[in-house]
Amino acid sequence: MQKRFRGAALAMAGVAALLLLTAGQAAGQSSTYQAARTADGVPDLNGIWQAIGTAHWDIQDHPAYPGLPGGGAIGAVPPGQGIVVGNEIPYQDWALEQKQTNFENRLTEDPEAKCYLPGVPRATYLPHPFQIVQGTDKILIAYGYAEAVRTIHMDMDEPEPPPIDSWMGRSHGHWDGGTLVVDVEGFNGEAWLDRAGNFHSAALRVQERYTPISPNAMMYEATLEDENVYTRPWTVRLPLYRRLEENARLLEYKCIEFSEELLYGHLRREPR
Repeated sequence: MQKRFRGAALAMAGVAALLLLTAGQAAGQSSTYQAARTADGVPDLNGIWQAIGTAHWDIQDHPAYPGLPGGGAIGAVPPGQGIVVGNEIPYQDWALEQKQTNFENRLTEDPEAKCYLPGVPRATYLPHPFQIVQGTDKILIAYGYAEAVRTIHMDMDEPEPPPIDSWMGRSHGHWDGGTLVVDVEGFNGEAWLDRAGNFHSAALRVQERYTPISPNAMMYEATLEDENVYTRPWTVRLPLYRRLEENARLLEYKCIEFSEELLYGHLRREPR
């Protein structure tokens, strides 16, 4: 029995060493990886991408908890690791109270439940694919959810101010070596960051960084700054993965028909 236990322990130690070696090699690859280039000589980000994880429920570490009433395990929220660097969102005191109020009313007040546009950075880690179409002067990102779309303006030395505030803001980009850097502002302040009620105001400014780390993965970072809500800037970080199906394509998720009762049901002459 003792020999059997010692053999199992040695085998587990070997597996652990192999995993550590593999992780180290992956980390080294991500820091030195050179992405394929477009004809313009910049990294080629074209393709359909998707996040994997539970950040769309809660961008911070969270346990499992009940979801939709009567939904059983289907409607429950699974536990998950967050994407907030340091796992702390530096809310002002009033904003932390508002976040808790949002959480308590999430089933009816979350903009996602109403099929409103998701905003930035939430659009990136929703559980739906999105497609990057890369040009020289413009980069288009189309999201499956709610037919959201945004244009990243790459052809402006001085970014133009947003003509109006909007759900997705106005995006201006440039290349920092092998990283696409995108500055976004001009938000309407109505979007949330997840289903847990994390939020921002119209003063939000976001800087995104898209860095290829392998042929089919890139690291995404977004630093959020909002003097009306937070005490300091903070960052989310997560990997994005390329969809590799032979017939992979972006499918439109027209969710508005599922939110009509929530939005307009109170206008019925005879409630259901």
